[in-house]
Amino acid sequence: MPKGAGKLLAQNKKAYHDYTIIETVEAGMVLVGTEIKSIRQAKINLKDGYVKIQNGEAFLWNVHISPYEQGNIFNHDPLRSRKLLLHKKQIKKFTGELKTPGTTLIPLKVYLKDGYAKVLIGLAKGKKQYDKREDLKRKEQKREIDRTLKQRNR
Repeated sequence: MPKGAGKLLAQNKKAYHDYTIIETVEAGMVLVGTEIKSIRQAKINLKDGYVKIQNGEAFLWNVHISPYEQGNIFNHDPLRSRKLLLHKKQIKKFTGELKTPGTTLIPLKVYLKDGYAKVLIGLAKGKKQYDKREDLKRKEQKREIDRTLKQRNR
């Protein structure tokens, strides 16, 4: 997470398993009324979310923000697309990067920074099944080594 970032509200753990993250960028979100209140209560799900660039603007799609309980008729649609606040240079760069097959933009984390909700988006390349198994094997071996070193130090 970037420096100065506050409370972590949501994390897309599956993204690190399914994709190789090439680059990350922090972006602001354009929210309506009760959405920020739901986000502050950590009622957000990034699992199926992705970022789409349309007409030179970045949008966050398929991210579920639950309706605010105390909200009334002013509640929002949980799955609506949300505009991301990025610099034009960043959007152009990502547009060029997305032309290579197998790459996508996905949300990794949502956190509060100076009272604003920020999303950490990552340029990701999909992993093959054997890559996922290799990562799990490596992770298990590291865990085993750490366990034996910890027992040896006692």
